[in-house]
Amino acid sequence: MTAVCVAVLLGAGALHVAAGRRTPWPLLRTVSWLAGLAAAGAGSVLSAAHGDLRLHMAGHLLLGMVAPLLLVLAAPVTLALRALPVVAARRLSRVLRSPPLRWATDPLVAVPANAAGLWVLYGTGLHAAVVHRPALAALVALHVLVSGYLATAAVLAVDPAPHRRGVGVRAGALAAGAAAHDVLAKWLYATALPGVPFAAEGARLMWDGGTVVTLVVAGVLWRRWYVSRAAVRAAGPPTAAVAEPA
Repeated sequence: MTAVCVAVLLGAGALHVAAGRRTPWPLLRTVSWLAGLAAAGAGSVLSAAHGDLRLHMAGHLLLGMVAPLLLVLAAPVTLALRALPVVAARRLSRVLRSPPLRWATDPLVAVPANAAGLWVLYGTGLHAAVVHRPALAALVALHVLVSGYLATAAVLAVDPAPHRRGVGVRAGALAAGAAAHDVLAKWLYATALPGVPFAAEGARLMWDGGTVVTLVVAGVLWRRWYVSRAAVRAAGPPTAAVAEPA
C-alpha cells in the first residue's frame, strides 16, 4: 500500500510539473512515466507473494525491467532540468556530473551490478530470509527497482549523461546482462528453490519475460542509434570555410 501511495504522489507531481511548463511536454513521455509508476506499484505488491514464485517473479519483472524501461523513456531528468529554475538546474547538473553518479550510470558498472543483485537474491539464502521480514523485503524491492532503472538508463542514454559510452559498449553491456539473467533463470529452473511452490514455472516466467523486455530495450536502443545516424546524414558533411580574396 505504501508503494502505491508513493506512486500516486510521484504521478501527481509529474503531471503538475508537465502542466506548468510554458512549452508542452510530450504526452507520450507523461504516459510512460505514469505507466512506469503503475508497473512499479503492481510489482511491489506481487513481489511480496513469496509463497508463489510465479507471482513473485512477475512482480520482480515489473519492478526490475518493465517499470525501469517506462520510467527511463519518460526522460525525468530532462524534464527536471527544463522545469527547475536556473540555479536549481545548475545544481542538479553538477550532481549528475559528480563521480559517484558518473560511476553508477556507467553501463559497465550499472548492468553488472543489476545482474549481481539478482544472483545474490536467488543464489543465496536472501530470498528465504525476506519472507517473514517486511522491512527487508521492501529494501530488496527498492534495490531491484533502482538498480534496474540505473542499468536501463545507462544502456539507453535517454537523459543527458556526462561521458556517455558509445552505442557498441552499451549494446555489449545489454547482451552481457541478458546472458547473466538467462543463466540465472536456467539455474533456478534446474535447481528449484526448496519449499517454494511453482518454482519451475516462476523460473520459466523469468526466462520468457526477461527475454521479451530485453528485446524491447534492444529495439529502442537500435532505433535511437538509427535516428541519430539519420540526423547526422541529413545534416551533411561539414563545409570547409572558403577564404575571401584579399
